[in-house]
Amino acid sequence: MKKIAFRQIFFWFGVITIIITFLPLLPADYWWVRMWGFPHLQVTALTFFAILLYSIIFSFQKKKDVVLLSVLIGCFVYQFSVIVSFTPLYKKDVLSATNSQKDRRVKILTANVLQKNENNHKLVALIKNLNADIMVFTEADSLWQKAINKGLGKKYAYSVELPLSNTYGMLLYSKYELIDPEIKFMVTDTIPSIHTKFKMPTGELIQLYAIHPTPPMPQENPLSTDRDAEMMLTARLARESEIPVIVIGDLNDIPWSDTSKLFKNTAELLDIRIGRGFYSTYNAEKTLLRWPLDHIYVTPEFRVSDIRVEEAIDSDHFPYYASLDFEPEGAQEQLPDPATEKELKRAQEQIDKLKEKKKK
Repeated sequence: MKKIAFRQIFFWFGVITIIITFLPLLPADYWWVRMWGFPHLQVTALTFFAILLYSIIFSFQKKKDVVLLSVLIGCFVYQFSVIVSFTPLYKKDVLSATNSQKDRRVKILTANVLQKNENNHKLVALIKNLNADIMVFTEADSLWQKAINKGLGKKYAYSVELPLSNTYGMLLYSKYELIDPEIKFMVTDTIPSIHTKFKMPTGELIQLYAIHPTPPMPQENPLSTDRDAEMMLTARLARESEIPVIVIGDLNDIPWSDTSKLFKNTAELLDIRIGRGFYSTYNAEKTLLRWPLDHIYVTPEFRVSDIRVEEAIDSDHFPYYASLDFEPEGAQEQLPDPATEKELKRAQEQIDKLKEKKKK
């Protein structure tokens, strides 16, 4: 009797694994659908574990056992195909830097500081240690603004600051001159983004977009409509830019989701993670439940000199750091595929969903 019950438990474990695999594929914006795309790496590991259990425990005399194992293997193959591009087994989206001219390099630090986090000294110490050229901090309120400004000294002559108490405050600091900096509210009047150009030491202008859209969660927003629309609006701006582009921020989405891939493809940007690693930045508080939520996307004029996840700062996010070399002469070697009409149409549909939502 116990043996039968034991087998039933593992049978339903396999069924649940299959359901979780296919849920994120549903064309729905509900948070309880989208959330299952986040722990994709963990679900892949669970599926592999389920396959091992079935191979050991079941004799496969029953057709349903054979069918279930076959489906599990199919799920694992699909799951691995989704995440393999974020491993060294895959071709790099952004090639490694070939020259080391410091005046053509931009060092970037981005971090979600966690508004309620009172241990600001860890971030301040990291800022001093890294000496990044451009820094973007999200979830920053006035207390964080004061602490960071106190720790910066006079190294960062340029800044755009909008501290907020709603967990969507944003701070940008730059050693490089900012040109036409603007704070935009693309989706709602409570969710800002920063749009600015900055001038490299050699004189080239770079367009920078810093965004932090809302996540599809019941306590934040039960639908992903707002997040998806902000990503697509940013993608359109990036694609239409006449100068090189960098997009930075906590996108509240993983890079392998359909939305992130649509964003990347329609913006015609490159992901510095692809071909290198996951560089999971969330959740810093849960070792077994981590995935990449903070992102840096670039146009093909850039190469990667360094990329890493920094030590914890008592936030639920790890800081994300990258050193990028500006090598426009090599852009032709890593051009992204042009956005297709189908992709552009899907992106516009996401924007239209927001317009319809606002009418209600």
